[in-house]
Amino acid sequence: MKNEKTTSPINGYLMLFLAFVAIIGGIIALIQFQSLWPAITILIGVVCIPGFVLINPNSARVFLFFGKYVGTIKKNGLFWTNPLYTMRKISLRASNFDSERLKVNDKLGNPIMISTILVWRVTDTYKAAFDVDDYQNFVRVQTDAAVRKLASMYPYDNFADEGLAEDITLRSSVNEVSEALEKELQERLSMAGIEVLEARIGYLAYAQEIANAMLKRQQATAIVAARHKIVQGAVSMVEMALNELGKKQLVDLDEERKAAMVSNLMVVLCSDKDASPIVNAGTLNH
Repeated sequence: MKNEKTTSPINGYLMLFLAFVAIIGGIIALIQFQSLWPAITILIGVVCIPGFVLINPNSARVFLFFGKYVGTIKKNGLFWTNPLYTMRKISLRASNFDSERLKVNDKLGNPIMISTILVWRVTDTYKAAFDVDDYQNFVRVQTDAAVRKLASMYPYDNFADEGLAEDITLRSSVNEVSEALEKELQERLSMAGIEVLEARIGYLAYAQEIANAMLKRQQATAIVAARHKIVQGAVSMVEMALNELGKKQLVDLDEERKAAMVSNLMVVLCSDKDASPIVNAGTLNH
């Protein structure tokens, strides 16, 4: 496997001047001397014209001589090369690729819709031109394959009942997933001489057939977590209330009255709606 080889072509402005002199001088000499030698000079000047090549910034030209790789020009400007060379233009600019939304299964087997945004550029023109058939199509196909593999490695989200609280997920672990995607794409695209500048998930959602069910599950998980916090806080507040009453000896409560007080406080603190208090105008026994 060959690598990229840069060449130093001849200055195009100098050759343009020489070709202009050869053509104009040959025409003048042909008119004055009526000889065949000036015609040869004109022919040489005309033959040199196909050898001129203009290279814009962040562009390159790959040259072949009857099927043999000659080299690559990455310099900017006007140059002159062998007119018999065939050339292929390759852009060195950074390119964006927004993949289509793919329907894949995550680590738990749930169908999800996912797409990625890839920023890439060509660094080795030889590999991009000759090691793959079409490097732009190669980027598209390999990106889809990498996204499918990535989705199967991680769950969409973690649920406490499945023991995935510590795992990396597609939804919440953005940095980790992006790093894994960049590494996977770089390994796949390096054979085409392409450098991955950035790769991240552009779209992520559950597939339509399970979206409603998963939304209800997420809501239920959030409700359970909120209730857990509320109960913990309520227990702490009840314990604090009983301790303060005991220290200050404001009321002498037996076990049955403590239980009733705890029950009432827990109902008030854990209720979804505001409790409606009932004022006891009698004794503690009624």
